[in-house]
Amino acid sequence: MTARLEQLRKLLEKSPSDAFLLYATALELKKAGDSRGALDHLAKTLAVDADYMYAYYQQGQILESIGDPAAAIIAYDIGVSRAQKKGDQKALGELRGARDMLE
Repeated sequence: MTARLEQLRKLLEKSPSDAFLLYATALELKKAGDSRGALDHLAKTLAVDADYMYAYYQQGQILESIGDPAAAIIAYDIGVSRAQKKGDQKALGELRGARDMLE
């Protein structure tokens, strides 16, 4: 376990519902090659904050990398819908772009 991941896990013990910490942990797990752990933390991120747009993007990226493009499309589509509702044009563009690459 990296020092950064260990630090994030300690912080999560104190604040288990902190969307930023959950997301940051997911990214560290992804970087360490733990796709399932990363997906789990992204799901937790979205359970805490369904408008954490880049969690959908990261879900899609990981699902693509493990060979599940159908699930990646679903993640991107949910993110697109949330971004439209929120009016987040930057996230909307990135999510649409990632999704379009799969078609």
